[in-house]
Amino acid sequence: MWPAWQASMSGLVEPDEVEAAATLNNLSYNVAAIVGPALGGLLFNWVGAGVLFLVNALSFVGLLTVYWSWWRDGVPKPRARVDFASSLKLGLRTAPGCGRYRRILLDVCTVFFATIAFAALLPVFVRQVLHMDSSVFGILMGSLGAGAVCGAFLLPSLRTRVGKTRLLSGALLVYGAMLCLLPFIRSLALLVPLIVAAGMAWSATVSTLNAAAQLAFPASIRARTLSIYLFVMAGGYSVGSVVWGALADRVGVQAALATAGACVIVNAIALATGKRETSI
Repeated sequence: MWPAWQASMSGLVEPDEVEAAATLNNLSYNVAAIVGPALGGLLFNWVGAGVLFLVNALSFVGLLTVYWSWWRDGVPKPRARVDFASSLKLGLRTAPGCGRYRRILLDVCTVFFATIAFAALLPVFVRQVLHMDSSVFGILMGSLGAGAVCGAFLLPSLRTRVGKTRLLSGALLVYGAMLCLLPFIRSLALLVPLIVAAGMAWSATVSTLNAAAQLAFPASIRARTLSIYLFVMAGGYSVGSVVWGALADRVGVQAALATAGACVIVNAIALATGKRETSI
C-alpha cells in the first residue's frame, strides 16, 4: 500500500510542487504520530483493545472514500494491461539502472541506518541513563514529532535560501550533533529543545530524500521504483537497529549513540564538501 500512496501523492500536484507535497505528507505523518498514540491510549482505557482495533479499521473508510472520489482534470489515457510479474521486473530493472537513483538509494541507506539509533536506543537510554519511566520516553519521542511539525513550516523558505544539498547536509549535521550530545545530558529542560531541533532537521531530511525519489522517474513506473526506495529505507532501519543494539550491549548505550551521531555527521560533511556525489 505504501508505495502506491507515495506515488499518488506526487500525482496530485505539479512537478515543481512535489517537494512541498512531500513536506506536507511528512507533516501529516508526524501530526498523526503525536495525536494517534494519545487518542489510542484514551480509547484503550475507555473501551478496551477490541473496540480500539475496530475504530482503527474503520478509520480507513475515509481514505478509501477519498480514493473513490478522486478525479483529475482531463481524460486519462488508456494504458495496456501489464501482469504483476512483468510490472515488478520492469521496476527492478529500471531503478538500479539509473545512476541518480542509485545515489538516492545510497543516501537513504546510510542516513536511515545511522539515524535509527535514536528510536532504537531511546528506551534503554531513558531507563538506564536517565533512570526515568515510560512517560519521559513519550515526552522525548513527542518532542521529535513536534520538531518535525514545526520544521515543515520552515522548510519552503529554507529550501529556497540555501538549496536542497546544503539543506540536507545541514539537517544531518544538526541530527548528528543531537545524537552526540544526548548521552551527556540529564536534564529534561535541555533534552526537550535539543530533540525538538533534531525533529526539525529530521523533517528536512525525510522530505528532501522523498521528493528526490518521487521526481526520479515518470508517473508510469513511480510506484514500482518507490517500492525499492521504501525497501532500502526499511532495510536501513532494520539493520541499523540490530547494529546499534548490539553495539550498545558491548560498549554501552551512550557510546553507541555517540558513534551513530558521528556517522551522521561524517555523512553530512561528505555531502557538504562534495566528497560524495549528491542525489538531489
